[in-house]
Amino acid sequence: MTFGRLIVIWLPVAALFCLAPPVGYRWDLTPEQQPPLPFHPNRWECGWRLAEAGVLTLLASLWFDSLGSGGWGLLFVLVGLLVAFPRRLVMWRHVDALRRRHLMMHALADLARYVVAGALLSSLSQ
Repeated sequence: MTFGRLIVIWLPVAALFCLAPPVGYRWDLTPEQQPPLPFHPNRWECGWRLAEAGVLTLLASLWFDSLGSGGWGLLFVLVGLLVAFPRRLVMWRHVDALRRRHLMMHALADLARYVVAGALLSSLSQ
């Protein structure tokens, strides 16, 4: 895959990763402390999310160019599980029940973000 095509494929995934995670991302605040808007743009966070989208695009390029398009859903579910759950499962033991639900919802949102990104990459790489 050419560099120009990688950039074109990376752009929608980068937009998804930069816009999706900040929605409801503040799990550490109580409901009374939550800001009125659910979207909190953060340049540092968006910068890391852009890099994350780049790595995922390169992984997808490797997958789709060498192994074909079959099984992409399972690949992105597994990668999403690796990204979403380990950090939150460590925190799971140390928080109350309400925050556990928040952690689970955020982990599932991260997992969904990876599956949606996989669908985008699958459709754009063909």
